[in-house]
Amino acid sequence: MQPPRRVSLVMSYQYPGKYAFTVLAGAVESDPALSDVTLHFPRSRETLLDTVRERADAGDTVVAAWSFYSASFAPAVAELAWVRERLEGREVLCIAGGVHATAETLQTLQAGFDLVAVGEGEYSLRALLGRVLRGEEPRDTHGVAYLKDGKMVQHGRGEGVQLDDFPPFAARNAQYGAIEITRGCIYACRFCQTPFMSKARFRHRSVANVAHWARELRRSGRRDIRFITPTSMSYGTADESVNLEAVEALLAAVKEAMAPDGRVYYGTFPSEVRPEHVTPEALALLKRYVHNDNLIIGGQSGSERILQSTRRGHDVETVVRATRIAVECGFVPNVDFILGLPGEEPADVDATVALMEKLAALGARVHGHTFMPLPGTPFRDAPPGSVDEETQRKLDRLASQGRLYGHWKQQVTLAEGIASRRRPRAG
Repeated sequence: MQPPRRVSLVMSYQYPGKYAFTVLAGAVESDPALSDVTLHFPRSRETLLDTVRERADAGDTVVAAWSFYSASFAPAVAELAWVRERLEGREVLCIAGGVHATAETLQTLQAGFDLVAVGEGEYSLRALLGRVLRGEEPRDTHGVAYLKDGKMVQHGRGEGVQLDDFPPFAARNAQYGAIEITRGCIYACRFCQTPFMSKARFRHRSVANVAHWARELRRSGRRDIRFITPTSMSYGTADESVNLEAVEALLAAVKEAMAPDGRVYYGTFPSEVRPEHVTPEALALLKRYVHNDNLIIGGQSGSERILQSTRRGHDVETVVRATRIAVECGFVPNVDFILGLPGEEPADVDATVALMEKLAALGARVHGHTFMPLPGTPFRDAPPGSVDEETQRKLDRLASQGRLYGHWKQQVTLAEGIASRRRPRAG
């Protein structure tokens, strides 16, 4: 009998891919069949290369992994090429996953990755590493795609998970992060990749499971706990309703698990609150449990027409009301807006800037983004967002007052890059 292979999974553990890898590393380390797989978390291309070389020279079978959004696809490809040029004959299996790789699988393979995990990655990565350990062909893994004679071969899509079945982070490897409490989103805004990657329905992690991992987080010496969810006040629901009893059960359990000096952050980064869910009752509940004094609220546009065309599911007045309630309840509302959305006309832009200025006067901070035509969304073929000079001057004035922040200027270039790389739809 051959001895088991030693396998090293080397993850490019950089923003934003580290959010996915924190979860995927937990999936790997919690599988007894993968106990011979060692995990590595290099945070720069130099340490990534050093780790790959070291493990390959030690006789390990090396799997190098990347996960990226569309905005970080180009840097990931550049890093892959940089590493490959310096492998000096070492054999390394280079794999990719994430929302962009799922939406643009062929493009990702043609960029130089050996395999792409399509869809949710927990089961696929476990199965792939199991095959590598056993000396089997990794390309035969369900949920994986590869190139053969220049054409793409795909073995289905990665199976959707129930969150309770997997840890939210990799405790044994001391890689902790925000706890994902909900995956998927029923709202399916036309510019957002989330519902089209993870399906337009909610899957919630149970209160007992969240509390268990909160205790694990606290035992590690960490005081702060945060959550990943597309809509914070939707916890425990299957539709547009708000279940404050479910939210309170979650927060009470987490606060007890993090006691006595733990700090609970909810409705803030890396998640947000929909404006129609901001009510005095909801914020009074949050006040009893959370440490954050700010809320992230999705506004997106000041134009009723654009809110309807993007299928946001709320109107402008709802955003204004949410801002007022947040301020009255002692929170600083940070309201997200997207500039350059498809179909915008000058009047729509003016309405958005006017709403930004109105909310700033009410006590909000405005978080500016520029529209990016993200693969996998209904707006994938739309022109990249842009911001005219007069609008830029108005936004710069808001920024100088400390009322506007964000990377909207840099995102103009990112949006153009995404649009330049997209491919025509098949057929």
